[in-house]
Amino acid sequence: MSWRQVLSLLHLPHRGSATPLEREAFLRLEAFLKEKGLKPRLLPFRGVATYGWELLAISLLLALSPLSPLFPLLGALAFFLYFQGVRPWGFLLDRFPSQNLLAWKGGGEKALVLMAHVDTAKTHFLYHPGRVRGFRQAFLLNAGLAFLAPFLALTPLAWPLSLYFLLQAALLLQRERFAPYVEGGNDNGSGVAAATALFLETEPPPGWRLGLALTGCEEVGALGAKALLPHLPPNALVLNLDNVGRGELFFAEGEGMLLYFPYRGPLLKAAREVPGARPLRYHLAYFDTLPLTRRGFSCLTLVRLEGGVPPDWHWPTDTFARLDEEALDQTLAYARSLLQRVFRGA
Repeated sequence: MSWRQVLSLLHLPHRGSATPLEREAFLRLEAFLKEKGLKPRLLPFRGVATYGWELLAISLLLALSPLSPLFPLLGALAFFLYFQGVRPWGFLLDRFPSQNLLAWKGGGEKALVLMAHVDTAKTHFLYHPGRVRGFRQAFLLNAGLAFLAPFLALTPLAWPLSLYFLLQAALLLQRERFAPYVEGGNDNGSGVAAATALFLETEPPPGWRLGLALTGCEEVGALGAKALLPHLPPNALVLNLDNVGRGELFFAEGEGMLLYFPYRGPLLKAAREVPGARPLRYHLAYFDTLPLTRRGFSCLTLVRLEGGVPPDWHWPTDTFARLDEEALDQTLAYARSLLQRVFRGA
């Protein structure tokens, strides 16, 4: 079964997190899998349509350092928690309907899940092709200033720091009011197409179950992956495919924007033995695998990069027309080899 069939289902103006078009993409995928004789389940949950308002609020707290150290202390704590994938305030904001899709084949005690997120993100000025390669450096600058802010409160340096975070808040406000969602051919139509095609073509051997988990709201904090946790067997191996439609293929050995969480288990071992992809310690952002890894699941993520970042990352040029068919075929072949090695117990 060609990945092209799956990709054609995702040709929508966008699939923004927790939007009606995200829902439409899931309904198409569900109907497609049912036509193949499977019994997929749509698993609803509540999420947000954008992360911008949360980061804007954090920026405003940090901007209040000239008034009191309490505000930047709260802002620094919220900054750290958010970029660790922890949102204790989420129950106040997660009001928009989203969903995951989960399907299974086979009936063994062991489980391997192929995962990819369906939703797409809004663009932002930091993702401009002329700036995106400095994304990591910009993030580390923000992190450093955020953690310094409580110590600089009530000092003369608090005023330029306040202006910096006020400017950041203004840029986030502009993003929320005017920035469009991207089409998302590479991020992550490519991953959905490859994961679904691999799921349909693979028959798990005796003793194994093979799952397909397509998630919503990844772009706003991996909320779909968090909602998926109760539906996964505790011993499941998880192979995540994200941005695999152009560039050089890597397998992430772990991830984390601040603290680093290494992967472990049979998928990582197989990736180190199967030729065709390079290892990577991923610090640029975080994947759907982060909440799963933190809960003890054995995970691996495949991603393609150009110049250290995903091609057309969160930019309007991330269209289906710019996908590299050879890259998708090679990704599928590499993932197929990983599964075969894991199923053989290597």
